[in-house]
Amino acid sequence: MIQWTEEQQMVRDAVRQFVEAEVAPRRDELEFGDTPPYDVLRKLYSTFGMDTMARERFKRQIEFEKSVEEAIAKGEEPPTKEKPGGEGGGGGGDGSITMIPIIELCRYSPGLVTAMGVSTGLTASAITSKGTIRQKERWALDLLTLDKIGAWAITEPGSGSDAFGSMKATARRDGDEYVLNGSKTFITNGPYADTIVFICKLDEGNPPEERKVLSFVLDSGMPGLEQSKPLRKMGMHSSPTGELFLDDVRVGIDRLIGETEDMPKGGREGAKATFLMERAGVAAMALGMIEKCLELSVEYAKDRVQFGQPIGQFQLIQEKLARMEVARLNVQNLVFRTIESQAAAARGEEMAMTLAEASAMKLYSARAATEVALEAVQIFGGNGYMSEYQVEQLARDAKVLQIYAGTDEIQITHIARALLA
Repeated sequence: MIQWTEEQQMVRDAVRQFVEAEVAPRRDELEFGDTPPYDVLRKLYSTFGMDTMARERFKRQIEFEKSVEEAIAKGEEPPTKEKPGGEGGGGGGDGSITMIPIIELCRYSPGLVTAMGVSTGLTASAITSKGTIRQKERWALDLLTLDKIGAWAITEPGSGSDAFGSMKATARRDGDEYVLNGSKTFITNGPYADTIVFICKLDEGNPPEERKVLSFVLDSGMPGLEQSKPLRKMGMHSSPTGELFLDDVRVGIDRLIGETEDMPKGGREGAKATFLMERAGVAAMALGMIEKCLELSVEYAKDRVQFGQPIGQFQLIQEKLARMEVARLNVQNLVFRTIESQAAAARGEEMAMTLAEASAMKLYSARAATEVALEAVQIFGGNGYMSEYQVEQLARDAKVLQIYAGTDEIQITHIARALLA
């Protein structure tokens, strides 16, 4: 895949029209007004039938899983899930349908994508990938349709990049229940989440480094669970971020994802799989931000006159614009690679993305978006430092791409280890 297909361009144009009509006019409100983003996101889902598609996919998946369980119970050969054929001309398929809204939203409000992705992506996938059928029906569908908002809680005040090694949140057995304690920070959607996937260690009196990692599903309002007000941040203001505090929260095994402590590969692998998905999505976010910064910079370079001529006539400005375009092309190709990989995986072909590849994609895209956004501010000069101009917001928003879903330094470690293995 080397360019958007005609079908994908039509989808992109439709989403762009929605974003320019529904998101762009509310940019200041979302950026400075402490307005939760969920009504806008739900309107996006309903406008393009994304909620209906999610329900249909979920229904088919659950019916298939139930048929497998039934066959196994009867001692019969379980059915094989039919793989879809060629998708969307050049491997677009569902991958492009997911990526295009991310790109277009990030042209104006990257925080919306973070809030949406954590709810419908990270939180929902943590349940759909490892949960029982009963748990999926209980929690996952409402997350996938945005009927409820989800939060994926792994980061703690003292952990950061060492999410597992420094994890202090615990689950302690007490009869048929577990008692959960601990705190989480930097949790996207934390202040408003209806459903929370809480990741902790099983305390059996053994050393922390030997403890199993478990994931529990919590509901807002449970006794002992406190959700903080939104935290103030440098950027991504349209994505609410908060803290969670658990004080003797009692849960049954029905809230333990998988309903067993002995999940295949364990909770650590489930969390790593979630990281892979999150990192691949950063490329699409970066592309939208780069596209908008370049578009605004080209317009400004044509219109802004200094020393008797448009600043676009100066070679140093031209170099900045040229480097922005190189970054745009490179990140767009990474997005195309992701779409191709997803389409191939859906067909059962061996083209699945490795964690190292996702890390490389995330590392380059995050750096490119940050560099392009800062250069856009430089082109705008003093105006670029003012919040009236959108490049100021995009520069603040871009920086977190180098921090969340694993810092640049963590991505480098994953890439190097894979090369040296």
